[in-house]
Formats: sequence, structure tokens, C-alpha cells
Amino acid sequence: MAVAVHTPVLLKELLKYLAPSSEGIYVDGTLGAAGHAFAVLEASNPSGVLIGLDQDEEILKIAKENLEFFENRVRIVKANFSDIAGVLKKLSVEKVDGIYLDLGVSSLQLDRPERGFSFRAAGPIDMRMDPATGESVLEKIRKSDEQELTKILREYGEERLAPKIARTLLEKVRRGELQTTLDIATSVFNIYPPRQRYGRIHPATRTFQALRIWVNDELGSLKRFLSAAPALLKEGGHLCVMSYHSLEDRIVKHTFRDLAKKGFKILTKRPVIASEEEIKENPRSRSAKLRVLLSPPSPQPPSPRGRG
Repeated sequence: MAVAVHTPVLLKELLKYLAPSSEGIYVDGTLGAAGHAFAVLEASNPSGVLIGLDQDEEILKIAKENLEFFENRVRIVKANFSDIAGVLKKLSVEKVDGIYLDLGVSSLQLDRPERGFSFRAAGPIDMRMDPATGESVLEKIRKSDEQELTKILREYGEERLAPKIARTLLEKVRRGELQTTLDIATSVFNIYPPRQRYGRIHPATRTFQALRIWVNDELGSLKRFLSAAPALLKEGGHLCVMSYHSLEDRIVKHTFRDLAKKGFKILTKRPVIASEEEIKENPRSRSAKLRVLLSPPSPQPPSPRGRG
């Protein structure tokens, strides 16, 4: 069944920069339940086209139902956003008017313990965006060693207790004591000193972030996407990226700076963040940062010079 299309993060801001029109073609690289896509299709009535990508088969079914009203104007593809160039080629689309990503994990994934994303309920130690491909987190931990796992936790989670957490998780795997996501959460909770266990975020938050990024190659996918997407924009097209932690935002910021040297224009000197009102209504928006890039005009051929 379709789910209610909630108001997604930074929706007004995205629509402002994307400026959907009835003649436009837009790519939603992280379709999810289609909250942003629904609004973009409404704003691009009557003939704007949206191409939606997601690698989660279950979420794609929900998105398809939620966008049923716009059926003739939607192309839904099971793919990682890093494959955007290949997807557009298969659809015989050369250039588009706008591309956007919302890099946050879908609440449809977080709220389902069987997907293994949440540390608040017992579930398999999985965390794959596409459960049909690749290895689960547990499988990757089993093949890892202390040095590698420490590096993952430190670099992807910015976790200061990375060595101790890595050592503990590997010991529990060897003893067969790492069976569910709650086993990881409890282990990390107990590693933290008592006075640091009850802060604003759960002690396991950074560990789960690191493991999720690792198993889905999220930063690698983002880099591949950013190397391909700008060339797929029409003149004056917009590239919009919403990130939720410093690792992603840093990649986007530096890539946009490099592209600005090649004629692109950064429209957000500072990342756009949610208003206090939006944060109250949707706490998930607190960490969202939106950066926007504008594609440059097409180079003009040199005018012919007369003969003297």
C-alpha cells in the first residue's frame, strides 16, 4: 500500500532553487517515498517529467503508488544515483533541467527493524540499501580485522572510541554474541563512560552511521555521482544536494568549488539549513544542509572574421 506523502526536508528551499517548469525534465536520485518528487511534479504541471532513482525495491513500490496520479510523467528506475549517466543513456535522455539528492536515510528504512538500520530495536545486522546485493554489515565485520574496523569507525563515524569499539565487536563476533543490531548498540553503550551515555544522541549513533556508510559505499557513490551529474545538466540547470553529516557535506562543498573554477556558479555561498519552525515540525531536518550549483551557459562558437 502507498503511504502518506509527508512533507520532506527543505521542500520550499528545494523548489525555490530547482524552479520546476512544465517543459522541464528532472532527476530525483534518492526517490524514497516520493515526497520531494510529488511536489516537483505538481510544480511542473502539466507536462514536466521526473525520473526517479532508488535502489530499494520495496520503497520503489511505495513511490510508484504515491506518484500514480502523475503516471505518464514519471519514469521510475531501480538504480543507485551514482549510475545516473547510465540510467539517462538507457532512457535516451541527453540532458536534464535539474537533478537533486536527499542523502538522508529514509524513515521507511529506519522504522523497520528487519532492515537493520536502527539501534533502537532488534534486527539483523544488515543495513544494505539494496538487500539483494552485496554483503551485510555482519558479513563485512566477520571478514574485517581490528585495524580496518577501527579505521572505518574513525573515518566514517568520527568516533573517538573507535579502537575499543572495533576490538569489542570483533571479540563478540568470534564468540557468537553479535546477533542483532541491539547487540551492537548495547556493546557501544557499555563502552562509553557512564556520564557520557545519556547525551543528546545515543552513543551508538556514530558507529551505526559508519557501518551504514561502509556497507553501502555511500561516500564513493556520492563522489561518482558528482563526477557525472554536472555534465548531464542543460544550460542553466540546477544541481541540488542535501546532506546530513560533515563527511558528505565536505565532499559536496569541495566538488562545487572545483566546478566553480570551470564556469559553474555556486548559488549557496553557505549551505541552506532548515528554519526553526521546520525543525520543530520535523526534527530530522535539524542536520540537513542544501547546496546548489548552476550549470554555465553553453560555449558560443567563435564568430567568423571577415577577410581584410
